[in-house]
Amino acid sequence: MNTLLLLALLGTSSPSEARRTPKPQPPTMEQGAADLLADALASTEAWSELRYLCDHIGHRLAGSVGLEQAVAWGAEQMEADGLITSLEPVQVPVWIRGEEQVEILSPLPRRLEVLTLGGSIGTPPEGLSGEVMVVGSFDELSERGAEAAGKIVLFDDPWVDYGQAVSYRGRGAVVAAEHGAIAALVRSPTPASLGTPHTGGMRYAEGVPEIPAVAVTLEDAAWMRRLVENGETVRVSLKLGAHRDGEAPSHNVVGEVKGREHPEQVVILGCHLDSWDVGQGAQDDGAGCVAAMEAGRLLAAMQVAPRRTVRVVLFANEEFGLSGGKAYGASHADELEHIVAALEADTGAGQPLGFRVDMRAGDTGERDEALSAATIAALEHYMPLLEDIAAVQLESSWSGADISPMVKKGVPGLGLKHDTDGYWPIHHTTADTFDKIDPTLLAKNVAAMTVMGWILAEMPEPLPRWNASAE
Repeated sequence: MNTLLLLALLGTSSPSEARRTPKPQPPTMEQGAADLLADALASTEAWSELRYLCDHIGHRLAGSVGLEQAVAWGAEQMEADGLITSLEPVQVPVWIRGEEQVEILSPLPRRLEVLTLGGSIGTPPEGLSGEVMVVGSFDELSERGAEAAGKIVLFDDPWVDYGQAVSYRGRGAVVAAEHGAIAALVRSPTPASLGTPHTGGMRYAEGVPEIPAVAVTLEDAAWMRRLVENGETVRVSLKLGAHRDGEAPSHNVVGEVKGREHPEQVVILGCHLDSWDVGQGAQDDGAGCVAAMEAGRLLAAMQVAPRRTVRVVLFANEEFGLSGGKAYGASHADELEHIVAALEADTGAGQPLGFRVDMRAGDTGERDEALSAATIAALEHYMPLLEDIAAVQLESSWSGADISPMVKKGVPGLGLKHDTDGYWPIHHTTADTFDKIDPTLLAKNVAAMTVMGWILAEMPEPLPRWNASAE
């Protein structure tokens, strides 16, 4: 029996016919988005990964065993998902929370629920105590500065938004110390509370005495204000064991899906793998990490790779100094002109609403509203691809902390925009735990991250960006 007859009987193509089998063609933008959206909404991988991260690794403070376990876990997961994985070294600061004992001594003795602010010093071993001075703003403290010497200043600034509230957490201790205060209490930056304090990073300034700083609950801040306004003297004692302990080695975890046409052009999907040492870091930023990782898995599983390279980056230590973002921006400085966009997810796992577009002039790092408008116009054509999950909003705003060193150099930045009503009340608290995650909303976050990653990697021309030669 001749070869052709045998192949025909077996239903098999001849060698010449096999050579003529066409290669798989990339899907259209619309079909690729539709397929990825459906796969993301049907997948439970992100949910399972987040549950493991929260329940078996837990909090991931910079310099902790938990962060290093998460680094190894993230690399293993992305490698198993088909991404080209690597670890990039980062030095991170080590800060130990230690003992926290803060009490109102008078007029009614009671222990206060507090969280020491990250980076704060502790008190002397015997503790310290003093009268509380309540102010509602930095301006009020400046006007009444002579009263602050030897006192404990309470910043009771009413919630307007996170940007305003967090300034007291970051700078409160320095401003209070400049007026002679011995410690700072900061109303937790949140619009709502159930007696839960919020931690977060603070900083000191050269030439200004370092004083301890703690966050108090909204309820206790309001109580102390009422007492003072009623003419009563409030005295508080603090005994804090917080201290810094040098630096430790860690890593940014990187996973790539190589582009089929322009592998040198890169779209970054980012998040931060670290968390504070309270709660499980589920919303901040475990959800963002598993969304980025699952987006990488789904893009890697496509029959034909996207036009450009997609790179998932799990950044180290956003919370306590932005070590991972700064290290990445520095080590990839020569590559920044080829990073066509960086997308970050770091505001929880609420309903995704769309994207914040962050375009900067690379010479000054200042937001370029004209360029942001042009970028929004370029993206609007593709937003109907996300209508099924109602994530179609585009606005000129902050994109994200981890990608900010790159964005300030002119890399187009995008931030996944969420409904944050349920986010701020548990942000940086013991309540940031896995049980707060809605699996349906998490899947929508995966879908938003994946489809926008596909759009940025597949669109015929990359987004407009700042160009020094055009100035």
